[in-house]
Amino acid sequence: MSSLVIRALIFIAFIFSGLMHLSHGQVVAPSSTVAGPTSDGNGKAIDQGIAYILMIIALIVTYLAH
Repeated sequence: MSSLVIRALIFIAFIFSGLMHLSHGQVVAPSSTVAGPTSDGNGKAIDQGIAYILMIIALIVTYLAH
């Protein structure tokens, strides 16, 4: 068999093995307790600010390298 056919069979086997694991999933019952509000507002803003700074730095480095 050609190399392409062998690669295709391996790929199909990989996909089917992943589908087989889906059949073993379990349904988890929802929790009886209700989660209250969290104080994650400040942490989220800091994370977003750091992400913006890193994106700006990446754009500057890309512009200078190009």
